[in-house]
Amino acid sequence: MYSLIVSVLALLLGYFLYGRLVEKIFMPEPERVTPALAHTDGIDFVPMPTWKVFMIQFLNIAGTGPIFGAIMGAKFGPACYLWIVFGCIFAGAVHDYLSGMLSVRSGGKSLPNLVGHFLGKVARNVMLLFTVLLLLLVGTVFVYSPALILGDMTGDGSTSFIMIWVVVIFIYYIVATLLPVDKLIGRLYPIFAFALLFMAMALMVCLFVKWPSIPEIWDGLGNRGPSIGMNGQSIFPCLFITVACGAISGFHSTQSPIMARCIRNEKYGRPVFYGSMITEGVVALVWAAVSSYFFFDGGAEAVGSNLSASAPVVVTKVSENWLGLVGGILAILGVVAAPITSGDTAFRSLRLTIADSLKIDQKSRKHRLYVAIPIFVVAIGLLYFNIKHEDGFNLLWRYFGWANQTLATIVLWAVATYLAARQKGPSYLVAMIPAMLMTVVVVSYICMEKIGFNLPYKLSVAIGIVLAAAFTALFYRRKALHLTDANIEG
Repeated sequence: MYSLIVSVLALLLGYFLYGRLVEKIFMPEPERVTPALAHTDGIDFVPMPTWKVFMIQFLNIAGTGPIFGAIMGAKFGPACYLWIVFGCIFAGAVHDYLSGMLSVRSGGKSLPNLVGHFLGKVARNVMLLFTVLLLLLVGTVFVYSPALILGDMTGDGSTSFIMIWVVVIFIYYIVATLLPVDKLIGRLYPIFAFALLFMAMALMVCLFVKWPSIPEIWDGLGNRGPSIGMNGQSIFPCLFITVACGAISGFHSTQSPIMARCIRNEKYGRPVFYGSMITEGVVALVWAAVSSYFFFDGGAEAVGSNLSASAPVVVTKVSENWLGLVGGILAILGVVAAPITSGDTAFRSLRLTIADSLKIDQKSRKHRLYVAIPIFVVAIGLLYFNIKHEDGFNLLWRYFGWANQTLATIVLWAVATYLAARQKGPSYLVAMIPAMLMTVVVVSYICMEKIGFNLPYKLSVAIGIVLAAAFTALFYRRKALHLTDANIEG
């Protein structure tokens, strides 16, 4: 429990201290007109109150990541606390803030277009491919995962009940993708965000009341579940992929342009973008601590089978046993709302990304349909694969996890290039150092995993280090080109 307290305090200090440093490096300009005010169209560019922008941004980026990822990460042991804390402060929140503010500063541009400005056309095309694939995977898996929970809540968990919810959720996604951002998202998301925050705060109170004897950081950082929980996976790099949204996630930078088109003033960027990531880190810490109790401190009988318990089972049992009927319903609804609200904004972001790349104006409903219909046709195909194959969901999720962190890595290199171009001094290190780390992580992971090249562990890590060094050399070569604000922000 002491590790949890120290970790939460560290996140709060990170927001006020390191967050302010990163803000100072970016240099927001309160007098600059934001895209929400300069390009108001009533569809995607809609000025909103800052509290609402924060709640929507938080719910957009949350998904099931800080919950399911933290639960699976807890199986590694207390090392997950360190990754959540350091990942959030020095990588995830930096990634979210800088990508969000760059979109604000660049007229609300979507992610591939921003990266194209900084890293060139090849990087732009790679980023476009990764973004499209990632958003399709997010939208698809976030149809099926909430449908599973709702099927258990409203029926017997049979395939017929699950398929009813799959259809309902998918229809909602279509409607939410096409409607103006303030009509549905702007009205419902703050409510769902409250449910998710209520769940986390209620569980934190329960933890303090119960004060369970859970593993602390100083008890050792080795993998606590090598034979059952994580199948012998090494903490590095597997923990860094498993706990994604709770520490750093490329998906977040695909969502930031949505709120970059709604924020009223650049000075609100730190609470909206950096603050949302820190808040998500707190949620992840709470679930990591709760899961540690059920995995390692005699609470495992509540979930049935120790480290083999799945994340959805842990969520359901914890909510029912700790929060009572009303609290449990709110908690489970919060967990259901999180992936649904990430799924619909994933499809919305995908529509905007493709429209920006093809230069298709989205004010017309007909033009929105031109872009959205092919997206949903492909999503239906992926959903069919997911349902028909027994391991379809897990396979899609593993690829999603790697693609997600790879996207974050590319974004970090892009924002490091931006900072190096517009400022003197080593301020770019706030993005370059986590970019180097994440390069080693994603390269090592895809080299060693069965879904990748299945190479030996030491060789995989060595390849990751070599490629990180190569990217660093390329970064310094591009830094020497002396890019200017005019050709970056213009």
